[in-house]
This record gives sequence, C-alpha cells and structure tokens, in this order.
Amino acid sequence: MPDLTPGQFQLVYNLLSLTVATMLAAGLFFYGSRAHVAHRYRPALLVSAIVVWIAGYHYFRIFQSWEGAFMLSGEGAYTASGAFFNDAYRYADWLITVPLLLVELVAVMALAKDEARSLLTKLVIAAVLMIAFGYPGEVSDNATTKWVWWAAAMVPYLYIYAALFSKMGPVIAANPGRVGSLLGLARNVLIVTWLFYPISFLAPVLGLGGATGEVFLQVGYTIADITAKAGFGVVIYMIAAARTEQEGHGATTEPLAA
Repeated sequence: MPDLTPGQFQLVYNLLSLTVATMLAAGLFFYGSRAHVAHRYRPALLVSAIVVWIAGYHYFRIFQSWEGAFMLSGEGAYTASGAFFNDAYRYADWLITVPLLLVELVAVMALAKDEARSLLTKLVIAAVLMIAFGYPGEVSDNATTKWVWWAAAMVPYLYIYAALFSKMGPVIAANPGRVGSLLGLARNVLIVTWLFYPISFLAPVLGLGGATGEVFLQVGYTIADITAKAGFGVVIYMIAAARTEQEGHGATTEPLAA
C-alpha cells in the first residue's frame, strides 16, 4: 500500500464508515416499508434490504481492513503497517449483490412470469460473468492483463445494458405517468452508477497510480456502491409504491405475513 497523507487516509476511512451506516439504515427502511406496498411488490423490497445488509457487512470488513493496513508514522503520514488490505471483499459483495439488484428491478417491471424468469436468468448469468472476469484484472499489476480482463468483463456488462434498454423500453412506454418515469429513473441510475466501475478499474493503467490512484479507486467504488445499492433501492421502493397506488391496492391493510 502507498503512503497516504492524513487527509487521504481520513477521506477513505470516513467514507467507508458512512457507507456502513448508510447500508444498515437503508436496510431497516426497505424492510419496514414492505407494509406500504402491495403484496406482489414486497419481495422486491425484501431483496433491497438483503442487498444493503450484505453490502453493510462487507463494507464493515473493508473498513476494518483499511484501518489495519496503515499506521501513523512519526512524520505524520499514514504508512503501510504490513497487514494485508483485503479489497477482495468488494468482489465477494458484488458477486452476491449485483444479481440481486437485477432481481429488484425485474420484480417491479411486472412482466409475465415466464418472460420475467427468462430475462432474469440471462441477466444474472451475465452479471456473474462480469464480476468473475473483472477480478483477475483487478488484482493484477500488469497493464496488459488488466486490459484483457477489462475487455472480457465489458462483454456481459454491455449485454446487461442492451437487455435493460430493449426490455424496459416497452414497459416504460406502457406505463405513462409516474410509474413510467420512475422505471426510466431506475434504469438510468443503474446505467450511470455502473459507469464508475469500469472507469475506476482502469485508473492504474491510465496513469493514476500511487496514493492518488488508491484513494480514487476506493472513493469511486464506494460512492458507486452507495448509489447503486441504497439509492437504487429507494427508487425501487418508489416504483412499488406508485404501482400500488396505480393498481388501487390498500397496501397498509394487508398483513405482512400474507
């Protein structure tokens, strides 16, 4: 690990701490909000809660690992302590949560059961391949290796984008008004926030190395995760609530055990 200034170390340290709190609080909100949506949309909120709770656990472990990887020197800089910084927690998290994010989205699209199952199967397989292809490049110090695995991961990455555009376009068009607008917002949130990942991945081979590169990588991934998990979950809740209102369900009168 490179030497960091106190400001660099504290920026990542505080952002990781904020992320743990955000994920846990979001999970409580999503879990408690199930009573405010129709029965058919409650699984989407439950999945939203599971996503952020899983992310909260992994971010707690990343926070601990970051804290242990550095020590404050007599010169006032944070130097490597010799302990291993385990950034692989991110990939363990993404391998679970990225497919679940797609489950959330498909759940509120209200597709026919067979169509939803077929779309979700393709999206989940693509998501798993995307994460699996990205990891070898992430841990490699060789620029060529990084580019090769980045290119491999971009194939399923772009497939997911294409599938979301082709399937969500007709759904958005068929739901004018608030529901359609929110579905469009959900698609855009995924598209925009997911752009952080391939950009941050390539930071070392684009000349952004050393302390600045490490901080950029950690901050970029963390902000993207907050937005793509907690922020996206809020949009999913808004879609579920809007659909509930649109369909005329009295969600608050339906027991959660039903």
